Amino acid sequence: MLNMVIFGPPGAGKGTQSEKLIERYGFVHISTGDLFRWHTKNDTPLGKRVKEIMNSGALVPDDITIAMLKEELDKNPLAKGFLFDGFPRTVAQAEALDHFMQSRGTAIHRVVALDVTEDEVRTRIAKRKAIENRADDEEEKLNKRITEYFSKTLHVLPFYKTDGRLTNIQGIGSIDSIFESICAVVGTT
Repeated sequence: MLNMVIFGPPGAGKGTQSEKLIERYGFVHISTGDLFRWHTKNDTPLGKRVKEIMNSGALVPDDITIAMLKEELDKNPLAKGFLFDGFPRTVAQAEALDHFMQSRGTAIHRVVALDVTEDEVRTRIAKRKAIENRADDEEEKLNKRITEYFSKTLHVLPFYKTDGRLTNIQGIGSIDSIFESICAVVGTT
């Protein structure tokens, strides 16, 4: 089993690359953003709590996020591996994820960070907004998410760098060339 985390700011291409990784390697994709959107769309009790938090532009508390992740892992006991997207966002979350995975007899093996500038992110999200209307892409929320990534989430990367799990990938270029760079990392496991 191979488990990995894909990092990058909003609009970096995590979802696009995740789809390709799922197709090639059979990962189960766990996107906290998708989970939050599903719960809010389906108005679950958890979704009601998440909706209020997300509407303010704040991060969902760790205990709620970890509970959702546990639920998703439990749904997929025969998975070849998990691909985490949008989590962890803090060192405390990274430590909690490591502990949780170790309690399941596995680990986070690889971490890929897509390096994309803020200008490129904003250009990509403007294009995405023309095709897909996502509530978290609204200007005020987007600004909070971008600020959160560059001021806080980015600081999680050294946690994974210290033990050699982190690889930075240039996230600007063709989708296929970025994907092949990621595959080279996956192949080193």
